[in-house]
Amino acid sequence: MGPGLMGQLVNMAAEARAEHQDCIRCHAPLAEQADSLATAIAAAGQVNSGRREKNAAPPGLHQQGLICAACHLRAHERFGPPRRDGSVPDAAQRAALPHGGFTATDAFTDSRFCAACHQFEPGEFALNGKLLENTYDEWKTSRHSREGRSCQSCHMPERRHLWRGIHDPDMVRAAVHFAPEIDGVVDGRVKAALIVRNTGAGHYFPTYVTPKVVVEIEQIDAAGRALPKSRVARAIQRQVPLDLANEISDTRLSPDGEMRVEYREPVQRGMTALVFRLRVEPDEFYARFYRSLLAGDGAGRGRPMIREALRRAESSAFVAIEERRSLPQ
Repeated sequence: MGPGLMGQLVNMAAEARAEHQDCIRCHAPLAEQADSLATAIAAAGQVNSGRREKNAAPPGLHQQGLICAACHLRAHERFGPPRRDGSVPDAAQRAALPHGGFTATDAFTDSRFCAACHQFEPGEFALNGKLLENTYDEWKTSRHSREGRSCQSCHMPERRHLWRGIHDPDMVRAAVHFAPEIDGVVDGRVKAALIVRNTGAGHYFPTYVTPKVVVEIEQIDAAGRALPKSRVARAIQRQVPLDLANEISDTRLSPDGEMRVEYREPVQRGMTALVFRLRVEPDEFYARFYRSLLAGDGAGRGRPMIREALRRAESSAFVAIEERRSLPQ
């Protein structure tokens, strides 16, 4: 529930609860959070820019996003996975534990637990015949599913509530096999290639429409400077326009799928090596969307929050992998 989402919600009517649910059924799913959001929108001045001032009051319950109770609490009863050894607390143990202990269920180790927010139902919003949110089905048809690797095994390793994904460089590096190839110079052109294969993600890489991953090859000089007109770049992305009216292209990598980028560029003066790079823009779609809102009147009274959201989106890019290779002698 960052400033980008709040900056849009604050422009909705306080009583438009069904419209709120389009967002908060995943981002802040508790009934109490729906009430908190409606109250905050009604008192519009209480919704701040997402930056808390010193000594400011704690954010409303809706601004805390996906909190513990959303997954672990139902009707005042606590739920969780069985202990690591497979055991569950008996009645006597539960009586001695805080809050009456917990009810153990294997649901917490099942990928279906994640599908409520990471899988659209058949007939829901789709582009080019493909659901906009399709992560669970992508996993279900992969070898990761057949081999028994659940969503939790990667995104919550050792039961840690990390939920790392495309914003995390280590997770990106763990997802892909990165294989540069250099043949040399042929007829005045550098002949090389880069293969990027999705070996680690149990779903498409990346799975959603918001990130953009760029494969790059370019020549550099002895000082490590990029040489003009030498860069070749290919996007790994499900590219869509801001209005989600159609799918422009889809070059994402299915589980075990790969992209091979060929490099056949003239040798530039001063070239000493090639650089192979995997660059990630986790919030590329969001950045475009926020810019469009700020360029017109779309941000409304959420403008300060949208401005902060754009700052965060533009600063989230990183280089996941970069390798320098000299030409063979």
